[in-house]
Amino acid sequence: MTTFNPEISVEFFPPQTPEGVEKLRAVWTKLAVLHPTFCSVTFGAGGSTRDRTFDTVAEMRAAGLPAAPHLSCVGSTQDNIREILECYRSAGIRRIVALRGDLPSGMAESGEFRYANELVEFIRRETGDWFHLDVAAYPEGHPQAKSAEDDLLNFKRKVEAGADSAITQFFFNADAYEHFVSDARARGVTIPIVPGIMPIASYSKLARFADGCGAEIPRWMRRKFEGFGDDADSVRAFGLDVVTELCGRLLERGAPGLHFYTLNQAGLTTEIVTRLGVFHYP
Repeated sequence: MTTFNPEISVEFFPPQTPEGVEKLRAVWTKLAVLHPTFCSVTFGAGGSTRDRTFDTVAEMRAAGLPAAPHLSCVGSTQDNIREILECYRSAGIRRIVALRGDLPSGMAESGEFRYANELVEFIRRETGDWFHLDVAAYPEGHPQAKSAEDDLLNFKRKVEAGADSAITQFFFNADAYEHFVSDARARGVTIPIVPGIMPIASYSKLARFADGCGAEIPRWMRRKFEGFGDDADSVRAFGLDVVTELCGRLLERGAPGLHFYTLNQAGLTTEIVTRLGVFHYP
């Protein structure tokens, strides 16, 4: 159990159906007891979930939760992004997760923004310091980066453009996070770098996510999960132990908080935070 009061944040994706909307309402109600610093809501490639992201953020804010939309820029124009920023500012939103994002399938051009640092620069130019801006960080390297050094320099450019804090891709190797933070600090980066945490409900889903984003599942973990086969209870129990232990180590070694990729589920995140004893009280 940690002895300080780290910030806890959670991430959701905008539901696609009325049933999904009702389910997510129940989930964020359960997670509200954790007093999250913010609840982020993802944004589909090329703005494909723009309206659903805005609707979800607006409803969460109306319910008293500190909502923070993701905003990706690839495939967008300055006018598109300007309009979205104005909508969020008018709604009283004060925090955005600013990302490059992925090109939608079939789209060949990146639009007027190529990289996340260009989006950060644009938001600062258009809105000053109205928004707290989070950016992404990759302890194990972005899968498209030429090298670890290039990845660090890309991260530094986002910080220099005006980012306030960073959230990492999920990982299971604490050493990777610690080395990334150390290397960033050596290059003059001082903003908080919050580890992204992926609770494990299904090994097959975890493997698919990891393969898609370049996150490493250590061999010993893969072998253990594979040994459980279709035993969902054992997968869940082992996953809880592994992720709780990872979070405890990260906090003990100075991580400023934890950002949970909830996948619109409440149970695992609540259980991990309860085990850690790190409820955040504002």
